[in-house]
Amino acid sequence: MPVKEPRRTPLYEVHQNLGATLVDFAGWQMPVRYARESEEHLAVRHQAGLFDLSHMGEIRVTGRQAGDALDYALVGAMSTLRPGRARYSMITDAEGGVLDDLITYRLGEDEYLVVANAANTDVVVDALLERASGFDAQVIDDSADYALLAVQGPNAVTILAGLTDTPLDEIKYFAGYTATVAGHDVLLARTGYTGEDGFELFLREPERAPALWEALTDAGRDHGLLPAGLSARDTLRLEAGMPLYGHELSRDVTPYEAGLGRVVNLEKPADFVGRSALRARAEAGPRSRLVGLVGRGRRVPRQGYAVLHEGARVGTITSGAPSPTVGRPIAMAYLDTEIDAGGELAVDVRGRPEPADAVELPFYRRQR
Repeated sequence: MPVKEPRRTPLYEVHQNLGATLVDFAGWQMPVRYARESEEHLAVRHQAGLFDLSHMGEIRVTGRQAGDALDYALVGAMSTLRPGRARYSMITDAEGGVLDDLITYRLGEDEYLVVANAANTDVVVDALLERASGFDAQVIDDSADYALLAVQGPNAVTILAGLTDTPLDEIKYFAGYTATVAGHDVLLARTGYTGEDGFELFLREPERAPALWEALTDAGRDHGLLPAGLSARDTLRLEAGMPLYGHELSRDVTPYEAGLGRVVNLEKPADFVGRSALRARAEAGPRSRLVGLVGRGRRVPRQGYAVLHEGARVGTITSGAPSPTVGRPIAMAYLDTEIDAGGELAVDVRGRPEPADAVELPFYRRQR
């Protein structure tokens, strides 16, 4: 069977010229780091970072009943979004298991843009096609027609302000509007996955992505902007307590286990896939709960490691890393619901119990 070559984003040569370490991620050849991931991480926390997110999936849903179709397909109420606004949501199977977490933008009265994780784009497209079939709505996988860049960090507004006439202060969090940045027409969205203020720039002409990257790099040179790879993106989202599909989210959990039951709108008038199962889970309570752990030592908990209470396994690590901001190892883990998270906990790090303290998520919260 022939080996499938990883796909390349429009910025592949840019990453090569910057000396990035490239890895296969969800079928894409992506930059994991350019130099030291801790420097990239801290640049985003204190100044700004520039990300290539062109591997993400962009799916347009259009038509007279586009909002109704999305209300049936997702756990949230997308038809109530105002044009220009965005909403975090999830798509589940009939048993309430998470197929993916998504951000949906309402671009116009009858037009929505659903942004899916790279590894799940095909799953989401197939599910949306099936679920929209009974509605006057069209589902179009436009992923190949988009490049996606992100500028994240406290200097993001300053960097972009010199490249656009759009009044950035008027763009609220989880809003996205058509704008021109450095001469390129983009959907400029105030969203991100780092716990910092910042913007994501959806470019419908992906061949122009290198020029936009260069313009952002030039504008950010005096404001501490660094290119940032997937490794920094992962530690940033972990500090911010944001779930990652394949780690905290999967078909084996519902939004309630992940502490995200708030995104499930059981009261919306129309039925939706997974509603009965999710209502039952809401009434019965989650089977486990997601907690934060801070290690007392230096050994780092990793995904799959056991969480121990009085020597017995009571949970599993879903994500773990050294935290550049906290200065200690941090992790997220699913614990059995009957376990007192305030009790003595440890993580089995390759056969050695490492004491850890349970804390409320997130580990880091931006000062506004």
